[in-house]
Amino acid sequence: MGALPGQSSRPTGVFDPHHPPDQALINACVHCGFCLPTCPTYRLWGQEMDSPRGRIYLMKLGLQGEIAIDATVTEHFDACLGCVACVTACPSGVQYGALIEATRTQLERIRKRRLGDRAFRGMLLRLFPYPRRLRVAAVAAWTYQQLRIGRLLRGTGLFRHLPDKVRALEELLPTVHFRDLRGRITTSEPAAGSAGMRVGMVTGCIQAVFFAGVNRATARVLAAEGCEVVIPRGQGCCGAISSHAGDEAGALAQARRMIATFEEAAVERVVINAAGCGAALKDYGHLLRDDPDWAERAASFSAKVSDITEFLDELPAHAPRHSIAARAVYADACHLAHAQGIRSQPRRQLRAIPGLTVADIADTEICCGSAGTYNLVRTEAAEELGRRKVAEILHAAPDVIVTANPGCALQIKRHLPPGRSPIPVLHPVELIDASIRGVDPFLTG
Repeated sequence: MGALPGQSSRPTGVFDPHHPPDQALINACVHCGFCLPTCPTYRLWGQEMDSPRGRIYLMKLGLQGEIAIDATVTEHFDACLGCVACVTACPSGVQYGALIEATRTQLERIRKRRLGDRAFRGMLLRLFPYPRRLRVAAVAAWTYQQLRIGRLLRGTGLFRHLPDKVRALEELLPTVHFRDLRGRITTSEPAAGSAGMRVGMVTGCIQAVFFAGVNRATARVLAAEGCEVVIPRGQGCCGAISSHAGDEAGALAQARRMIATFEEAAVERVVINAAGCGAALKDYGHLLRDDPDWAERAASFSAKVSDITEFLDELPAHAPRHSIAARAVYADACHLAHAQGIRSQPRRQLRAIPGLTVADIADTEICCGSAGTYNLVRTEAAEELGRRKVAEILHAAPDVIVTANPGCALQIKRHLPPGRSPIPVLHPVELIDASIRGVDPFLTG
């Protein structure tokens, strides 16, 4: 009897037969070392097994049954940020992203984590992919901020005694605006002038609750450029967080719901403004490849997906841009630059704004340490990477910092030096929106 869909017909060693790391993808790695300078964890520690080629070697040994998936091996896989900068650097085209996600999904099935780690990861998976639950949490966060409990904890010295993960969660918490807790963005935005393309917009989870201004700006910009904007209710989470955490069942369910929602909306294109979500949406064809009822629908959906800056770069600009006199430093989000290959488009869109100078930073290929929930579960490494990234950004002397992912924005804000006039961190579409409307981007939301 042959292997079932998704099951390997070859020996899988320590892995179970359901989508183990692909031997063909492993064999593509020639261990040349081009990945090493771009790998954040190799840069931090200089250890071979904390590099992409080292982890691929561990996968190979696992398939051959020559190692056990013990705490040490698990640690090396857990330490990976999944930034896939190595994919950009690799001359052999090794699909490291597919390998690490397959391995992490295996780890969640075949190795039992410690109770505390399991509980914390479980809490994140039960919270972040659910906007309604996040909204409830945001109310609690708003109350916490209004009562200035954080200041009290720091003043009494209690804050430094909190667990690392709790301190990281508190420090990453964005400023919560009460107006964003009261409801959702409108379900549609009419096109300015004659309606052109019918575009569906993904609102995200963290983006919808904590960065609602980015969603409002996205809808306004699309409408200003002649698109009829449709924002379907009930779209839910894209599945990125679940997928990165090895929760395959959760990611599959979330992907199916997203696809069905946008099929019903009958849109020509699907636009997303969060880099991590965009990478997940474009990967639905691979995620649902075993499901005969969904594989073709998933591939069709993914073919319609574009990042907002990618989509705007395809359109002729109709709406005039007003001047913004500022120096912007653009920090690439890994899942935009490496996973989606989108680098020039956001820069072109920003440079089309009169008066705006756009600067890059050194070491732009290296992750800031956000990486989904990495900065919550791997706090020490994430903090060091965050400090390094912010140092590079500050060296470029920005008036405003621009990045295209909510996690990156939070990570950068966390490590900016405290001051009376902190440097604003904005999404590219917020500057584009402000330029079209002729308003000050640093005073409006």
